[in-house]
Amino acid sequence: MSTFLGMPSGSVGGYGNLPPGSGNLAGEVPFPAAARAALDNARLRRNLGHATATIRAKRAAVVGEVPDWEALRDAGEAIKASTMARLPELLEQLEGNIVARGGRVHWARDAGEANEIVTGLVRATGTTEVVKVKSMATQEIGLNEALESAGITAHETDLAELIVQLGHDKPSHILVPAIHRGRAEVREIFLREMPGVDPALTDDPPVLAAAARAHLREVFLRAKVAVSGANFAVAETGTLSVVESEGNGRMCLTLPDTLITVMGIEKLVPAWTDLEVFLQLLPRSSTGERMNPYTSTWSGVTPGDGPQEFHLVLLDNGRTRVLADEHGRSALHCIRCSACLNVCPVYERVGGHAYGSVYPGPIGAILSPQLTGLDGRDTNPNDTLPYASSLCGACYDVCPVKIPIPDQLVRLRAEHIEAHSDSAHLPTPEGAAMRAAAWIMSDARRFARAGRAALKARRGIRRGKPIIPLPPPLNRWTASRDVPDLPDETFRDWWARTHPQDVNAGPGEHE
Repeated sequence: MSTFLGMPSGSVGGYGNLPPGSGNLAGEVPFPAAARAALDNARLRRNLGHATATIRAKRAAVVGEVPDWEALRDAGEAIKASTMARLPELLEQLEGNIVARGGRVHWARDAGEANEIVTGLVRATGTTEVVKVKSMATQEIGLNEALESAGITAHETDLAELIVQLGHDKPSHILVPAIHRGRAEVREIFLREMPGVDPALTDDPPVLAAAARAHLREVFLRAKVAVSGANFAVAETGTLSVVESEGNGRMCLTLPDTLITVMGIEKLVPAWTDLEVFLQLLPRSSTGERMNPYTSTWSGVTPGDGPQEFHLVLLDNGRTRVLADEHGRSALHCIRCSACLNVCPVYERVGGHAYGSVYPGPIGAILSPQLTGLDGRDTNPNDTLPYASSLCGACYDVCPVKIPIPDQLVRLRAEHIEAHSDSAHLPTPEGAAMRAAAWIMSDARRFARAGRAALKARRGIRRGKPIIPLPPPLNRWTASRDVPDLPDETFRDWWARTHPQDVNAGPGEHE
């Protein structure tokens, strides 16, 4: 190709006003409202707390076994940064190698184009159903809904995705889409929605898995078309790779006659040897395993072995917007391990549905707003996502490719405030408070007086709580937090008492 999605090959920055991503990248309700509703669900918090604690413990155990874990993280970060720096040329190299091996490559600017391409390819086969490998990219573009509107039935084959699909639900976790469901709920869903299930079905996990296996086996044997995502694509060999734990993906990748893969353009790695790094980082960070039970790789078409028709749909959907931002493009390094979700105190309490986007948790809080863009409106769900964090930094500590998520959250918050300040809206209470603080801190005398006033106000605070309830909007802070006890002495008073000879040269002016 002479161009990369309409832009000159080899150029990385300066794309100008690029189109935003579409599909399931934004919710309908701002995060604060959605989070309040989720916090009222005790069963949800219980399920999330148990599941994330289990995954965290497994991850910590297997990561602790690797003496060069930090070196692996550094290598993963470096490979991803190098890939983003020359992404257009690597994508063209990938395309050339896939075509040389009998495959076809399609380029989709957004969710609509991707859905149109996949729907057309399925229709061309004459079938009315497809089997699917678990894929965040197809969830992002809303492929199942697009296929359904075209009269094509999509069967999810990953157990958790199957639970979500049969429950007419939405995924709430990158790795474990049904993490918000307990096994009793899964049993109820299977009894209600799964054809031919034994009415005596129990909620014992092996029994539930066996019921799903029997249901899916019939689907696999009659399927003519499969749709997958890809964890990685290797530019130098034209190889695609899917890693999984159940083997259902392997069935999709080998049994049907036609395989269609939808892949975000950022999933690329330059060389085959780069997989060595990521196949160590990914399983430990995601499932807490030393290696993935099933690692499938394929390159184009092999006569007489596996699908005889292969199509790769390369999806942009706002990714070049992120790529064009030198400060934000590290969000594209994400390998979808979900480690950041499992350590996030916000996610653990509200779950993935509160984020609205198909990408929940800390990575979703920075990726989704960048894919769609910020407009400064508090009613825009994605504009509220950068605030869905305590900025504790745990997400960066566990990220296998060292994405600086806390730094990006702060930057996106600043961009949102700047966009908001350009609007005709009145200043927010927070904005007014920050301007007042800036005015006080910009003058030494004012700052000194404020410190003494705060010391006198200490008498109105008892055991960390104010004696008199604070007025709005300050009461929104103290309703859920204890006011910290103020010291008996200000720093300026301490300096004057302990350094009398340096009072005039001290920090600021002591009055």
